[in-house]
Amino acid sequence: MTTILERTAGLLAFVRTVDAGSFAGAARSIGASPSAVSKSVSRLEQRLGVRLLQRSTRTLSPTSEGAAYYEHVAPHLRAIEEADDVVQVPGNVRGVLRVTVPSTFGRPLISAWAGSFLERYPDIKLDLSVTDRRVDLIREGFDLAVRIGELEDTNLIGRSLGVLQYVLGASPEYLQRRGIPQSIDDLTQHACLRHLLGGRPQAFTFADGTRVIPNGPFDSDDAQSLIEAVIKGVGITQFMRIAIEDELAAGRLNVVLPGIPMFTTPVYVLHAFGRQLPLRARLFIDFLVDALGVSRNLSL
Repeated sequence: MTTILERTAGLLAFVRTVDAGSFAGAARSIGASPSAVSKSVSRLEQRLGVRLLQRSTRTLSPTSEGAAYYEHVAPHLRAIEEADDVVQVPGNVRGVLRVTVPSTFGRPLISAWAGSFLERYPDIKLDLSVTDRRVDLIREGFDLAVRIGELEDTNLIGRSLGVLQYVLGASPEYLQRRGIPQSIDDLTQHACLRHLLGGRPQAFTFADGTRVIPNGPFDSDDAQSLIEAVIKGVGITQFMRIAIEDELAAGRLNVVLPGIPMFTTPVYVLHAFGRQLPLRARLFIDFLVDALGVSRNLSL
């Protein structure tokens, strides 16, 4: 008869491998070698008598049996890990915190806040995914997600982080060369770069509802590429102000049409823990609220 220790051997390696999509990624989160993780999963497969992972030279994904096994095992494993929070206090909190943030929000987050959070809580390992893809927190094993825009129907629990202000920006060199727009209509005479979402250009949208479809020499679905292009003097485009604060302060970018406010959009941090929010996640949410100033506008 197999013991409970034998029956649970390899579960952590398997779940972390599915979460990470690779043995190497699982090894980093567990603190083991990729070969050790691979062998642990292989022993689990041998015990169960079924292949859980489909392996190839480039990809690793769960089989249908592996996906079904993951759905049953992963929630219980997470509950075990979260049980540590019951006896932890902020001064000694530890564990892996998996957070997903959109790219335009993620870069300021990394540079301005993530480092100081880890200094405050050195035993927390922050696994930060910067992507504009809509991540499934439960299926993909994330603890928290920062989402921009009005919340859609969801079973996730959200906490407001404030409101993001959008602005138009251009480099001083571009404005000196092409002139400074004085009205929204003047934008039609300028190189207006386009941010693509889902393959569609995003309109320049003003607080009064006016929308301008930009037309210029450069399109990109990456906000950082647009920032770099504008700094180089390619044209004008629309940014979250928080994403270009450093460039504005250094004089590398100027706000265009500063007297005509653009639209704002809310930003939230979401989780799926219900009332049993792990301490490490609660501390990170509180840190974000303090860092952003939830009661003030994020354009500051």
